[in-house]
Amino acid sequence: MSDELYFERLARESEQEPGPDAGAPARLLSQTYSALIKAQQASGPLLDVTATKAAGSPLCVFEELVQITPAGQQVKQMFYCSVCHARILAENVDKAPIWWPHCPYSAFQK
Repeated sequence: MSDELYFERLARESEQEPGPDAGAPARLLSQTYSALIKAQQASGPLLDVTATKAAGSPLCVFEELVQITPAGQQVKQMFYCSVCHARILAENVDKAPIWWPHCPYSAFQK
């Protein structure tokens, strides 16, 4: 196939409208989630991991570790995703190789 035909076909395919099931890109979802959590932190402390789990929300593997650790309330209210490699990957790479159970950034990649 000539370069001209290849680029014409590529242009036609890129002009197609996304289907009704097309969602936002995983990177955008991840960046939006991080921004929402940061805004929530600015308005006050987050719910601690023990209360989050008691409310029925699943915790990621790192939050589970913090939840069982004898730490103070302030430690248990931190946004642990801010230091997690999964967040960094998810905000910068679509279809990032993240498979942690109950990780919101992993869920965005599906």
